Amino acid sequence: MTLAWTDAERALLERLDAAVTSPAAAASIAPVVARVEALMANDPRAPEAWEPIPLEVYGGGLPLVIRSSWVFILRANRASGAERHPNSHQRMMSWRGHGDFQVHDGERWHSHLLVSDREALLEKRWISIPRNMWHQGVVPESDWVVVSFHTVPAHELIEERPSGADPESTRQRRYLESST
Repeated sequence: MTLAWTDAERALLERLDAAVTSPAAAASIAPVVARVEALMANDPRAPEAWEPIPLEVYGGGLPLVIRSSWVFILRANRASGAERHPNSHQRMMSWRGHGDFQVHDGERWHSHLLVSDREALLEKRWISIPRNMWHQGVVPESDWVVVSFHTVPAHELIEERPSGADPESTRQRRYLESST
């Protein structure tokens, strides 16, 4: 399953790519990554940790549809577990490391191997995940740092995960309610 991009989506991802890889943004993102790494170090059992990035970091170059940005670190040698965002379209790029960002089509998981090589094609560094699409990160031998963009403000972003044996039952939380 390929998540084909429309011309408009590709143009949006190119704008996000230029904004996030600018020297000023990279310099501002580095301390956020360091803080999230400290969270991970303080809780070795946590599968992931995160922190929002102020949109001002990008110098006003973001499309208006983008309402929040985040650093996530996904723990090495793990799968993050299935989740979806019922209220946001997510666009994510591999910042440091690599991994398999999988999406579910209703029947099975499909792999999207992502790398952090800034010279690699956009399709090898970015993924665009529509609202309500199940996804998970599968991480190899090193923690994987990703930068994510959402269409809702940070305080509104909802994560939904399966709950219990009933595949239709889910639990929700807002990312700002906890950091792991």
